Amino acid sequence: MLGNNNPYASFGATLARDEEQNLWSTPHDVTHTEADDDRVLYNMIVGRSQLDKDSEEWQKLNYDIYTLRQTRKEVRSRWKHILEDLGFQKEADSLLSVTKLSIISDSQNMGKARDILLKLSEETNIFPTSWQLSERYLFVVDRLIALDAADEFFKMASVVYPKRASVERVDEKQVSAGMA
Repeated sequence: MLGNNNPYASFGATLARDEEQNLWSTPHDVTHTEADDDRVLYNMIVGRSQLDKDSEEWQKLNYDIYTLRQTRKEVRSRWKHILEDLGFQKEADSLLSVTKLSIISDSQNMGKARDILLKLSEETNIFPTSWQLSERYLFVVDRLIALDAADEFFKMASVVYPKRASVERVDEKQVSAGMA
């Protein structure tokens, strides 16, 4: 009998398969939810799987997938940093965990959560410039509202990740200061 009884023989293949199915930024992340940005990433992964691995198109898609995942990791890290600074060291990961089973705690908070999320995207750099708002963070903001911490989160995000003035504004201020 030459059968392979090694239980770890297919471990690498399993990890690779899990990585392909993972729709969030880290392998084995069971907290993913199916939102628009998930579908974009999923479509990219499916498109890449249909291409020849040596092709330029495959390499470009692979880079785009990697970049999107890294961006998601960075955004999550920024949120976690602020949550920890607000005293949620032990709860940060669970506050950021969103699954298909996640629900909005109070439907009356939905509008406020959406407003705060928009305000975060417009008035801070907690999200990259090209970032499309993720439904995942709507659930997180809802949780912060329920904990009466949403306004503090926004204030902290404004300080830690302030929106940078555009080049035109900086030039205008320099011109105005020179004229005074």
